[in-house]
This record gives sequence, C-alpha cells and structure tokens, in this order.
Amino acid sequence: MSLQVKIRKKLKDFMLEVEFQTESGMLGILGASGCGKSMTLKSIAGLITPDEGKIVLNGKVVFDSDKKINLPPQKRKVGYLFQNYALFPNMTVEQNIMTGMMGSKQEKQKKVKEMMELLKLEGLEKQYPMRLSGGQQQRVALARLLAYDPEIMLLDEPFSALDSYLKEQLQMQLKEILSYYDKTILMVSHDRSEIYRLSDQTMTMKAGQVLQFGKTKEVFFLPKDPVTARLTGCRNLSIANKIDDFHIEAIEWGMVFEMKEKIEKDREIKSIGIHERELQLQEHITENTNCFEVMIVDVLEEPYEYHVLVKTKGVESENKLDKRWKEEIWCSVKKEEAWEGLKKGSFCCLCVDTASILFL
Repeated sequence: MSLQVKIRKKLKDFMLEVEFQTESGMLGILGASGCGKSMTLKSIAGLITPDEGKIVLNGKVVFDSDKKINLPPQKRKVGYLFQNYALFPNMTVEQNIMTGMMGSKQEKQKKVKEMMELLKLEGLEKQYPMRLSGGQQQRVALARLLAYDPEIMLLDEPFSALDSYLKEQLQMQLKEILSYYDKTILMVSHDRSEIYRLSDQTMTMKAGQVLQFGKTKEVFFLPKDPVTARLTGCRNLSIANKIDDFHIEAIEWGMVFEMKEKIEKDREIKSIGIHERELQLQEHITENTNCFEVMIVDVLEEPYEYHVLVKTKGVESENKLDKRWKEEIWCSVKKEEAWEGLKKGSFCCLCVDTASILFL
C-alpha cells in the first residue's frame, strides 16, 4: 500500500505546494490552523482539484493534471473522517454504518455486527446520532469507514470536538482499532500529542509548504527548522551566530555557550532551540560555564512541577539588543527541587547542558 503526492494549488493566502510519499501505517500531518493540512487531504480525496500535479494511490493514478486524469471521490475509494463526523441524522447507527457498503443484505448485516463489536457499539444499533455522545459518534463514523474498506483512510482533526479526558481514551482505542487496518492512514492535527502517540511518520507544514518529513521520533527530537521545533514542543528559540568551533551565541537571549564538542566546520546555524525540560534553574548564582543570571518573570504552577518564565540580564553595549532584558525563556522545576524564593521578580541561575541544544 502506498501513496504518492505531488500537487500545487493557489489558495487565498498562499500556494499549497506539497510533495511526499508514504507506505502502510499512519502519517501524521502537523501544523497550525490554516496551513493547508485539510486542503491536502481534500485533494487526495478528490473533494478539491489541485491546479497541477499528480496523485498515485496504490499504483493507480487518481489525479494527473498533464494527462487530464481526475477521478471523482467515489472512484478513488477513499475513507474520509470529517471533523464533525458527518453522520446522517435521520439514520440509525446501523444504517449509518451500512452507507456505501456493497453486497447482499445478509453480508451487510454481518459486517455491521463485526464493526459494532470491534468498536464496542453493541446495543446502539437502533439509536440516532443525536442520542449519542461525542465519543460514540466518532466510533460510529470510524465503523462506517472501516466497513467501507477504503484503499486509504483520511482523518481530519478527529479529536478536535472532544474534551481532554475523552480525547485520551479515544486515542488509545483508535490506536488499537487501526492496528487491524493494514493500509495507509493520514491524520491531520495541530495537536502534537495526538501526532506523537498515533503516527509512525510525521510531516510538518507551514503556509502550504512541507517543512520536514520522517519518522515521528526523529522529527520530534531532531527538528531541522524553528517552525518544526515549535510545533513539536520546543518553546525556547533564538537567532544564533557561530562564533568559532566551540562557541555559539544566542543573540535574542544575550548568551554565549561553550560547546562540549567541536561544531562541524560546514554546519550552517541560523537558530537554536532548547526544550524547557533540558534547562536547570538553581537558587544560587554561580560563574560556572554556561550558567547565567536570570530574572524570574512569572511562575505557573502545575500539579507536579512549576513552569518558570525567565529573562537573561541585559548588558550595556552599543548593540541595541543588549540594552534590554532579553527574550523570555521557559524552564521546568520539579516541586521537590523548588526553593522558597522561586517567585516573580527574584533572581536565580540558569544552567544549560549544551548537549541538549538543537541546531536549526
């Protein structure tokens, strides 16, 4: 099972220009709202027509602008799970699941029973969508897709309408259910947790462009650009300048880091990123390497830790950036490691393990 996509389409605010290839398993498409994620799915499904390009599904060309091929949605055999699930309100659960199914009445009833058991919907056969919870509606919509047995499954923000508790429950259920589906699945989301938990591969997007494509853990832990770093959870980003083989300057933070290992000679570094979990705050200010005096801007309390917002101290110089307190940096402090003076307006020491710095 495979999918090849290479398309262009002029949208209102930008040019959607997407190219990728994926095999069986789930590909998560991660990006901010309005970046072109859903438009990519709709192009694959045949719901919108690209201006140019080619889409090949399991060896079958479903769209080719040069050869004037543009199969309608019903001939592409694509399963599309919309954000609102698109259930027919005047049909019962079993009637909704039967929609689009081929075969005799007996074959359809057998398939519906299988889907009801798989998605734990027994007893709801005669219910109408308005009587179902959000989670039940999602499972009915998913059952309808699986019963249709599509060549590819497209999930468009499948958890966006659910509360956080129900969302986590259904993510676990969905992962188990989709393990029975050995074909290609695409899921778009702006929620990095959903993408990380469910996807084998991840593609990040911004303004219609693909930024990074690869195995999910590689994309999350080795982002190649600031936008991907931000999308995958790195809140601390700064424009950077390589001073020499062992020193790099974080311009927006007013910091110069001494690296433990030599920076590759030809390595181009425009920005750096550091995850807040990799930063250490300590009460007493020291002059150790890669330790800096900071001022606490705010402290947000979580059940088991504090999220602390700090700014590095400015240095008087001709450089305008150095005449003010720098850009803010997020740090995490476990409650058992916190001290009494961890309060807004106080000063402390920020220490950086340079092995954790992401070069972008």
